Amino acid sequence: MLFHLLYPLRDLIGGLNVIRYISFRTIWAVLTALVIVLVLGPWMIRKLQQWQVGQHIRELGPQSHKAKAGTPTMGGLLILFAVAAASLLWGDLTNFYLWISLLVTLGFGAVGATDDYLKKIAKRNEGGLSARTKFLALTGVALVAAVALYFKPGYSTQLSVPFFKLVLPDLGWGYIPLAVFILVGTSNAVNLTDGLDGLAAGPVLVAASTYLVLAYLTGNAKTAGYLQITHVIGVGEITVFLGAVVGAVMGFLWYNAYPAQVFMGDTGSLALGGALGVAAIATKHEILLVLVGGIFVVEAVSVILQVGYFKATHGRRIFRMAPLHHHFELKGWAEPKVIVRFWIIAVILALLAASTLKLR
Repeated sequence: MLFHLLYPLRDLIGGLNVIRYISFRTIWAVLTALVIVLVLGPWMIRKLQQWQVGQHIRELGPQSHKAKAGTPTMGGLLILFAVAAASLLWGDLTNFYLWISLLVTLGFGAVGATDDYLKKIAKRNEGGLSARTKFLALTGVALVAAVALYFKPGYSTQLSVPFFKLVLPDLGWGYIPLAVFILVGTSNAVNLTDGLDGLAAGPVLVAASTYLVLAYLTGNAKTAGYLQITHVIGVGEITVFLGAVVGAVMGFLWYNAYPAQVFMGDTGSLALGGALGVAAIATKHEILLVLVGGIFVVEAVSVILQVGYFKATHGRRIFRMAPLHHHFELKGWAEPKVIVRFWIIAVILALLAASTLKLR
C-alpha cells in the first residue's frame, strides 16, 4: 500500500525513490511486523486469558510441562495480523507471488484458528477439527495455490535438484500434487515441532530468513544467472512477505521464549509451515526445504516411525516419546537445553543449504 502511495511521489520528493528497492521495503516489513507484535503482545495475552484460551497438557508427557497448563494459546492470531499488515503496507500489491503467499498463510491459519477455537473457546467435547477434516481443509487451500501457480504464465514445473545444475526434471501436471504435498507436509511438520517454548519459532525464524535470501537471489536475473539457479520473474517480491514473517516471529519469540507467556497454537504453526512451503515452491527450491527445514522433517519422521513401529510390534517404541524433542526431555535434558540445541542445529542446516548455491 505504501509502495503504491509513496513511489509515484518520487519526482516530487527525491528520497522516496528508495521505495522501489525490495531490500529497503523488506527491512521495513521486518521492523513493522516486529513492532506490531511487540506492541500488541501484552494486550493479546490479556485477551486470551480473559477468553480462557489455555493450553491443555497431556498426562503422558514430561511432568515438567504440567506447570504450563492454562498458558494462553492462539497467539498465532497476532503473528497472522502482523504478517498480513506488514506485507500489505510494504509489498507490491500487483504481484502474484505476494498474494499467493498470503493466501496459503492466512488460509492455513484459518484452519488452525478454527481448530483452536473449537478446542479452546467452544469447548467441544469431541475436541477441535477431526484429523480428516483438518487434512481436507489444508489440502483444499494448498490445491488452490498449486493450481494457480501451475497456470501462471511463465511458471516452470521443472524441479530443481541441489548440487546438480543440469538435472531439471519437468513434472508437468505432476507438479500440482507435489506442491500440495510440500505445503500440507511442511505445515504439519511445523505443527508437530511446536511442543516446547520457542522450539518451533526459532527454526521457523532461521528457515524464513534463509528463504528470504533465496527469494531475493531467485528474483534477480543477474544473481540467478551467476549462481546458476532458476530465475523466477516477480518472485523477488515475496522477500517482503518473508521479511514480515521474520519480524513477526522475532516479536512473538519475545513472549514465547522460555518460560512462555503465550503459545502460537495451531493458528500459528500451521500458518508458518504454509509460509515456508509456499516460499520453497515459489522460489523453485523445493527439495532444499528438506535441508533448510531439517528440524521439522526429523520431528515429523520421528512421529511416523514411532507410530508405525508401535503398530507393527504391538506396543514397542523406538523413542521414549514422540515427537523427538520429548524423547530428549525424558532422557533428562532440561527444556531450555533441548530448545537451544535444536536452534543451533537449525542454523547449521541453513548454512549447509546456503552452501549448495555454489556447489553446482
